[in-house]
Amino acid sequence: MNLLSGPVSHIDAVLSLANAPHLPGDRDPIIARSWHRCVHDYGLDPARPAEARFVPRQVLREHQDQADELINVARAGVEQLYRQIAELGYVILLTDNRGIAVQFLGDPADEKAHRKTGLFLGSDWGEDHAGTCAVGTCIKEQLALTCHQQDHFSVWHTNLTCTAVPMFNPHGQLLAVLDISALHSPPTKDSQTFALQLVKQYARMIEDAYFMRVYRERPILCFDGSREFVLINRRYLLALGDDGELLAGNTAARGLLAEHGLMTPGPFGTLAQARIDQLFDCELSDVLSIPYGSHDQVRAFRTHRHQLFFAALMEPRRQAAEPVERSAPGGHAALDALADDDPVMRKMLARAKRLCSEPLNVLLNGETGTGKERLAKALHESGCRRSEPFVAINCGAMPESLIESELFGYAPGTFTGARSKGMCGLIQQADGGTLFLDEIGDMPLHLQTRLLRVLAEQEVMPLGAEKPVKVDIRVVAASHRDLRQMVESGAFREDLFYRLNGASLKLPPLRERADKGFLIERVFAELAEGRPGNPHLRGDAMSALLAYPWPGNIRELRNALQYALATCEDDEITVQDLPDECLPPILARCRQSAAPSEPESVTALREQLRRHRWNVSAVARELGVSRPTVYRRMRVLGIEAPV
Repeated sequence: MNLLSGPVSHIDAVLSLANAPHLPGDRDPIIARSWHRCVHDYGLDPARPAEARFVPRQVLREHQDQADELINVARAGVEQLYRQIAELGYVILLTDNRGIAVQFLGDPADEKAHRKTGLFLGSDWGEDHAGTCAVGTCIKEQLALTCHQQDHFSVWHTNLTCTAVPMFNPHGQLLAVLDISALHSPPTKDSQTFALQLVKQYARMIEDAYFMRVYRERPILCFDGSREFVLINRRYLLALGDDGELLAGNTAARGLLAEHGLMTPGPFGTLAQARIDQLFDCELSDVLSIPYGSHDQVRAFRTHRHQLFFAALMEPRRQAAEPVERSAPGGHAALDALADDDPVMRKMLARAKRLCSEPLNVLLNGETGTGKERLAKALHESGCRRSEPFVAINCGAMPESLIESELFGYAPGTFTGARSKGMCGLIQQADGGTLFLDEIGDMPLHLQTRLLRVLAEQEVMPLGAEKPVKVDIRVVAASHRDLRQMVESGAFREDLFYRLNGASLKLPPLRERADKGFLIERVFAELAEGRPGNPHLRGDAMSALLAYPWPGNIRELRNALQYALATCEDDEITVQDLPDECLPPILARCRQSAAPSEPESVTALREQLRRHRWNVSAVARELGVSRPTVYRRMRVLGIEAPV
C-alpha cells in the first residue's frame, strides 16, 4: 500500500495518543482508551493491513443457533430499521456478544465491497484483531458509540462510519450489539448524531422485546412517568414472582433499582431478596391486584424517594395445553391447537408457521365462522410480535360513521361530542404488534385509500391532527368474500389488495374437515371449563354433531354447544339437548310434534304421565326425548307428580 499524507498523519496520531502519558482533553476518551489497548494490550499496528476476518460457515451456524431466540425477536426491528436507513447507504449488523455478525442487511448491489470491508454476515469484529471499531469497542466498553472515519485504529478502516449500541439480557449481561455502518459519509462526526439516537431507540426496543419473550410466563410490571405512555413507551419493565419478588428488569428498570439501593454492588448486580414494595411505597397486594393491562387499569405509585410513576401489569402467557413434544420445538402451540389430523389444515398451518415472524401482511380467506380471527391470534402469538398488542376490528360490524375515527383516532376538539383529550385510534394502539381487520371487504373505498397510505408510509394521521404518527404494525386481514372479484368490479382497491396480500392462508369449511371430532371436543371443553359437575357429550349427541353439515361453521358449532350446556338438566348432554337444526330429521319431527305449545299441552302430557303411572322414563321413551326434558316441561307447565 502506498501510504499518502492522510494515512501517515492518522498513523502518527494513533501512535502519539496511544503512547501519551495523559489523555488530551480534546479527544474522545472511549476512542483514546481503545487506541491504547490496541497498541499496548493487543500489539496491533495501525499501518498493518486489517483484512476482514470471517468465521467458517459451520462456526457461524453455531453462533446463530446460540443466538436463535434473539435473532427471532430482533428480526422485525432490524428490518424496520433497515427500511429507514437503506437509502442513505447504511448496512446493519446484528452481532452476538463476541462480535460475530449473526444477521446482516445491506444492498446486494454492494455485496463485493461489503465483503471486502467486513460489513457482512459472519464477520468477526473483535477489537483484539480488528482494532478500534464500533462493534469491538462497544463490546469492550459496553457503551453506545460512533466510530467515525479517523476514530478507527487501522488506516484501512478510516473510510467507514460505524455506530454500535450494546443490548443486555434481563440480568444486565451483554447480549448482543446492533450496528449500522456505511462505506462513505460526510467528514464530520456530528453527521452521525441522529444515527446514534436511532440505533439506540431500536436497540432498546429489541432488548425490551427479548425481555418480554424471556419472561412471557411471568407477570411483567411496566411503568413510566407518563400515564399516557405507560402502555406505549414501557420504559421500565420488571418481571415479578408470585410473592412480588423482583426476578429481573430491563436496563432502565435496573438503573432505577440501583438508585434505590436494590441492586447488589458490581457490574452485574442482582436483585436477590428485593421485592416490589421495596421500590414503591405500597403494599404487595396493591401491585399484584392490578387488573391485566389496558389504559383503564393504570395505577399510580410513588417510590420511596417520592418519584411518581404510572404502572400497568402485563398478563403472563398461559402454558400451552398441547403436549410439550408438539409445541416446544417451534414455539407454535397456538397454531398447533387449531387442528388435529386434517391434511388441508396441517398443510395450511405448516405454511403459517413459516410466515408467523415474517414482516409480510397476511390475508385470510374462508367462509364466515371458520375461525379466521382465531388463526390471526395464533399467528400473532407464534411470531416475534407476540409480546406486543393484538388489536381486532370487524369492518363489517362497525357503522361507517364510526370506523374512520375508531381506526385512525382523532385530535382534541376535532368534532362535537369527541373526547376532550382526543382518542388514540386502533391502528396506533396496535403499534409494534398486529392489527386484525376482519371483513376487510366491507371497508368503504375512501377508508381503503387512507389504510393504503398507512401501510405504504408506516404512519397514521389522526382526524384533525397536524402531524402524522409513526407506527409499526403488521396487518392480518380477513374476508369471506372474493376480494379479487371485488377488485375487478371496482369495489376494492387493487393496490390495497396487493399490500394486504403479502401472503394468503385459506381456512376450509367445517363440513370438509376430517378432524370435526377434535374440534367438537375442543370447543366443548372450552365452554364447559369452570362449570360445576363434569359435563360430557353422550355418544348419540356426538354422532348427531358429526353428521350435521354446519353451514355456520365453527361459530355455529360453538352456539349449538352453548345452547346444550345451558339447557341440559344434568352433566350428560344427549342428542335431545341439541338445537332442533342439529337433530336428525326424524328426531326433529318427533320433538316438534311433542312440543307443549298447544293449549291442550298440559292435558296431553298429564294424560301420558297418568297412563304410564307417572313413570317419567316411559313417557320420555314414548315422546323420543330425554328424562330431563320431560321434567323440564313438567316444571314449565306446572305439572306435579302425586305424592
